Formats: sequence, C-alpha cells, structure tokens
Amino acid sequence: MILGGAGFLGRHLAAELARRSVEVTVPSRRRERAKHLIVLPAVDVVEADINAPGVLERLARGRDAVINLVGILHGNFERAHVELPKAIVAACRANGVPRLLHVSALGAAPDAPSEYQRSKARGEQVVLGAEGLAVTVFRPSVVFGPEDRFLNTFARLARYLPVLALACPQARFQPVYVADVARALAEALDEPEAHGKRYDLCGPREYTLKALVEYACAATGRHRLVLGLPPSLSYLQARLLEWSPGPLMTRDNYHSMQVPNVCAKDCTLPFGLAPTALEAVAPAYLQ
Repeated sequence: MILGGAGFLGRHLAAELARRSVEVTVPSRRRERAKHLIVLPAVDVVEADINAPGVLERLARGRDAVINLVGILHGNFERAHVELPKAIVAACRANGVPRLLHVSALGAAPDAPSEYQRSKARGEQVVLGAEGLAVTVFRPSVVFGPEDRFLNTFARLARYLPVLALACPQARFQPVYVADVARALAEALDEPEAHGKRYDLCGPREYTLKALVEYACAATGRHRLVLGLPPSLSYLQARLLEWSPGPLMTRDNYHSMQVPNVCAKDCTLPFGLAPTALEAVAPAYLQ
C-alpha cells in the first residue's frame, strides 16, 4: 500500500512496482484525482481518507508492506509528518504488517532551522523506533522529473515574467531524479540489509538555486534575468508570498534553505543504482 501514492513521486513508484508485477493499493481522498493510476496493471485505487479514525487500520489488513510518501511544504507539519507516521506504525503493528518504507527529507534534524525539517526528523524517530517493524527511511534532496513542482514552476514563471526576483539564490541543492527514487524504494522492499537504515538520495551534481532557475529558463528557450535577492529581501518576499493561495514560498521555506540540501561527498544511491543527471532528462519535459 502506498500512502500519498496519487502525488508526483507516488505515480512513478506505482508504475515502477507495476512493472515488477507487485500488487499495489493507493488510497486517495478523491478517486478521480488518481485516475492516472487506475490504468496501471495491478494498481487498485480506493477512495479513503487516511486521516479518518479507523481507516488506516482497515486499509493495512493483509498488507505485506506500507510505503509512506506523505509530505507537505506548508501547513500542519505536526499532523502530516509526525501524527500520521504514528498512526501508520500503530496500524502496521495492529495488523502484523512486517515492512514499512518512509520518505523523509534531506536536512531533517531535531535542531534544523525550519519546522518542516524538524517535523520530518520527529517522523523519522517515530518510525525507526517502532519495535517489531522492519523500517527503512529515505531522505531525498529536491526531486525532479515530469510533473515536478520545482523546475516546472520556474519554467512557467519564465513564460510571463521578464525578470525573476529570486529569494535565497545561493541555496544549494543536489536534485535527484524521480525514477531513481522510485527504483530505490522498490529495491528496498525485499532487501533485508535495508532494515533499520536511513538513505540520503541525491543526484550526481550540486547546484545553487539561481543556477537551477537559469537552467530551467534556458531549457525552455527563454533567457530571463534572474535577480538574486539579499537575505533581508528574501525573507520579506517569503513573508509576502505566504499570503498567496498555495504559496510559492513561506518563511519556513526560507529557513529550510539556510541549510545546504546536499549529500555527503562519498554518498551514492543505494543498491548499486546509478544517479541520473538532471541535464539528461529535464530538457525533454521542460520544453
């Protein structure tokens, strides 16, 4: 069962598991939002609110594994990143589900500068501390690929704006391809050595945020001026954008970007997987 399976990473993971002939259940609050998954063989989309009392316990019955992809960039972090993992662990233990994969975030730490990162760290502690449950945690950097909300967002902005005023232009990222993340999760399901482990997931190269935005613009054939804002104006922009619907940025995002979102120098993808370069796939979907 994949929780959060109707989202960006979820659709790629469901497709990867379907290719491996793994039967997958994807709960979705509204089934029509996951209609892109219904056509996949061995994927069953069920309409359910996983936050409603008793629903997770019912859905977990008879499962061999649960994969939690649920995460938010703004909103009630405690509910999404801590309380939900607690409920997932309880549902797994109540139904004898032996395996749990949990997607956290690179930079998650109890003393991190943003509540997003701190709540992700608390969620990791919840699942890794679950007795009698084989847990593996994945901590990806920003994930790119078709339908992503990162490079595609900047490419769309470049259609309308001649100048992009960019907060935190020197923030560092090491983007990882969504298909690589999906393959890592799929490989981990039947890998005993992954039990109790945390894996950082990154691509082969680091970039500043400014370089990524300039690349997204160039890949669409729109050469725009990307104006990096100083810290004070970056914070002000984040504060103002918080008031917009589905905000592009918040003050918590600003705090997150004060920590480099990159892997250690000797870090590689697990299970012998080779990371895909951003330049090898991004131009096709950005264009």
